[in-house]
Amino acid sequence: MDYDELAVELLKKMQMLHMAKPQKDIAGSLQGETFILNFIAHHDGDVLPGKIGHEMDVSSARIATALNSLEKKGLITRQIDTNDRRKILVRITEEGKKISEKQLKKVVAVATKMLHQLGEHDAKEYVRITGRLVEIAPNCNELL
Repeated sequence: MDYDELAVELLKKMQMLHMAKPQKDIAGSLQGETFILNFIAHHDGDVLPGKIGHEMDVSSARIATALNSLEKKGLITRQIDTNDRRKILVRITEEGKKISEKQLKKVVAVATKMLHQLGEHDAKEYVRITGRLVEIAPNCNELL
């Protein structure tokens, strides 16, 4: 089997998928303010900005900019940790929770529709293969 040729075909298909509107909605939920809002919503209590930055693999300056924007929109609050005044704690507001839940429902609906159109067998195989890629991806980091 020519894995180089297959890799080129895979990359072309991934690019085409990346450009598809439904995929953009899903990808958008995994980055930027949407990701941050969902991340905070799914962690009980307060979250440290550094934890968000680590999870997203972005700089503290980018996190600060996004948090400023979310705070101005009334979707999060920030306060100084009473136990350690060097730390800032981030918490989602009720409005932020509503928006996060709405976004999650939208993305799940898109993914559900795509999987349904694949059919049961292909949908299960796609999820299984994606899981395998998640497992083996760390072994390929040295190539980048």
